[in-house]
Amino acid sequence: MDVWIYTIVSVLIISFISLVGVFTLSLRGDWVKKITLFLVSFAVGGLFGDAFIHLLPETFRDANSGLMSSLYVIIGFLIFFVLEKFLRWRHCHIPSHQHIHPVVTMNLVSDGVHNLIDGVLVGASFSVSIPIGITTSLAIVLHEIPQEIGDFGVLVHGGLTAKRALLFNFLSGLVAVIGAVASLVIGPHIQGYSEALLPITAGGFLYIAGSDLIPELQHDVKVSASIGQFVGIILGVSIMALMTLIEAPGQ
Repeated sequence: MDVWIYTIVSVLIISFISLVGVFTLSLRGDWVKKITLFLVSFAVGGLFGDAFIHLLPETFRDANSGLMSSLYVIIGFLIFFVLEKFLRWRHCHIPSHQHIHPVVTMNLVSDGVHNLIDGVLVGASFSVSIPIGITTSLAIVLHEIPQEIGDFGVLVHGGLTAKRALLFNFLSGLVAVIGAVASLVIGPHIQGYSEALLPITAGGFLYIAGSDLIPELQHDVKVSASIGQFVGIILGVSIMALMTLIEAPGQ
């Protein structure tokens, strides 16, 4: 029951992150860009930190699981590569005026698939342990904030009103609940489900941080911006390191 409660609460929090875009309406474009880039840096640190500090050590705790676990990490990496390629899943963290109206539908569909997978990963992580579930949820939240700011910008510039953009983005976020419930219901009936999903999650996080987010940070090469990004990455990793304090003995 604790696993169910933690999982549902976590995915609901992740879903409500979809409303964060409304706070950018009162900000100038340059401020939105600066804040978003810092949040992207923060997310990079959080994703790397969760993968290397929590998920991978838990994955390789069993000395006999080396080969399969390594393959699952690669599979996770490839799954997210395929999603980005064939669903045109675009993490538009920095709003742009160059989007055309059809991108609204594509964005919502892609974001829905993304949120479904997030929910599945959260459910699988909590199935392993509550501390692992919490750190994975936190890493997803850190990634969701800059992404949802970008998604909101895409929807508004694609022709939706601010209210409709928030509504559709929130409905897309709620798909994570479906993924989490499905994971908790189906997972116990599949042998090795959580053990496989953990390294797949790590591979996905490594792909998002390394192939998707870091390239965005490289566009701004100013010294001040680079220092801010570096600090953001360190803060994200530090939070994940501090989260080890919540892990119970023996976890």
